[in-house]
Amino acid sequence: MKCKTAVVGFGCAGYHAVKAMREHGYQGEIDVYTDTAWSPGNPMLTTYYIHGKISKAGTCPFGTMEEIQKQFDFRVISKAVDKVLSEEKRVRLKDGTLQNYDQILISTGASAFIPPIPGTHGKNVFSMRTMDDAEMVKQVLETEEIRSAVVVGASMVGIKLVELFHARGIHCTLVDMAPYIFPVAAVPQIACEIERRLKNMGVELAFSKAMQAVEDENGKKKVVFADGQTISCDMVMMCIGTRANTQVADEKIYINKGIVADNFMRTNMPDIYCAGDCSEGMNLQSGHTQIIGIWDNAARQGAAAGANMAGAETVYHGNMLHNITHFMGMDFIGYGDVRSEGEEFEYENKEKGQYFAVRVKDGVPVCMNFLDSYGASGVLKSYMLKKMTGSRDSLSPVARVRLKAEGIPEKLINLLMKEKEN
Repeated sequence: MKCKTAVVGFGCAGYHAVKAMREHGYQGEIDVYTDTAWSPGNPMLTTYYIHGKISKAGTCPFGTMEEIQKQFDFRVISKAVDKVLSEEKRVRLKDGTLQNYDQILISTGASAFIPPIPGTHGKNVFSMRTMDDAEMVKQVLETEEIRSAVVVGASMVGIKLVELFHARGIHCTLVDMAPYIFPVAAVPQIACEIERRLKNMGVELAFSKAMQAVEDENGKKKVVFADGQTISCDMVMMCIGTRANTQVADEKIYINKGIVADNFMRTNMPDIYCAGDCSEGMNLQSGHTQIIGIWDNAARQGAAAGANMAGAETVYHGNMLHNITHFMGMDFIGYGDVRSEGEEFEYENKEKGQYFAVRVKDGVPVCMNFLDSYGASGVLKSYMLKKMTGSRDSLSPVARVRLKAEGIPEKLINLLMKEKEN
C-alpha cells in the first residue's frame, strides 16, 4: 500500500479523490496542494453569489477547507506547484522545494481562456470562473453605475451572466463568433427558439461576430468587431471558454488537449493519476479520450482515481457530452455530440411550451436537445448512457410513464421504445 500521496489541485475532482481514498481504507499521508483560499466549489454557482441568491459559503457544497480537512485528515500546502516530476514522483514548488511521494494525483482543473485581443485586460473587463472573479464583478456592480454590458461567449456561463444583468435591469448584448447560442451543445432549431425567447425579454444578440478589440471611449467600453461594427457599454464579460491547467505535468506525461487518462484514471507514467477538467477521459460516444468539463464528470473521475490510489481497483468507463442549465425561466438539456449525423426528429408540446429535437443513427439516439423538460432529464440521460455502452435495454414501462407525466410527446417515447418493440 502506498503510504504518501500528493493531490495537486483541490477542486471537485481533488475533493472526491481524497474522499474516496479515505472511504476505501487508505491510511497513509495525503498532502493537498492548493494556491487558493477558496474551498472546492462549483464555478457555475458564482453568478448566484453575485446575484445574492446564495451566500459565499453556498458556492462551496462540501463545506470549508477546515471542515473537509478535519473529516478526511490531510495536510494543506498553500503554495504554488511548478511541476510534477513524474519519473521521480516528486512535486516541485515554484520556490524550488522538492517533495517525494509514492503516488500523485493531478487535479488542477481549468482556467478561463482570454484570447490575445487588445483591451481584454483593461478596466471593467472580466472573466468569470473563480470566486475572485465573482468578488471583482460584485464590487463593480455594487459601487459603479453599470447600465449596459456585453457578454462575449454564448456559453452556459455566458447565459448565466446575461440572466444576472437582466435581473438587475442592465441592458445586455450576448456576442459570439458562432452563428447561434450554445454552439457546442444545442442543435440549430432549439437554439433558434431560445434566441426568440431571449429577444422577447429584451436581450440583444450579436452572433457570427469576431471581436477585434476592446477600447475606452468617453468613459465607457467600446467592443470593436472585425466587420467594423461597435457596441458601447459599461462592462465586458469574457466567457469564451476554458483551457485545461496542464502546466504542472512534465514532458514525460502524455498530454493532448488535457492530460490523457485510462479507465483507472492513470496517466502513462506509473503512480501518476489525473482527474477533472485538466484531464481527458473516455467519451463513450466517440470512443476517444476528451475533456468533458462538467461537474458530474469531475466528481466521478476524482472518485475513481481516489479508489484506485487506495488500492480498490475501480473502472470508470467514461461519460458523454451533456449540459443541463436553467436560465431566465428556461431549462435547456443537451445530451450527445451536436456534430453527430443522423435522422432528425422534432417534437413540440404546445400546452407546456416544450421543444424536443433528436438525432438518431442506426436506431440509437446520438444527440438529444430538450427545452423546458427538466423533469425528464435523468431518465433520458440514463437511457443514452446505456445505449452508448452497448446495452440493448430500452425504456422500461416505469420510465415510459415518467416521461409521459413530464410532457414528453408520445411520438418521441415511441421512437425510444422502437428498438425494444422490434
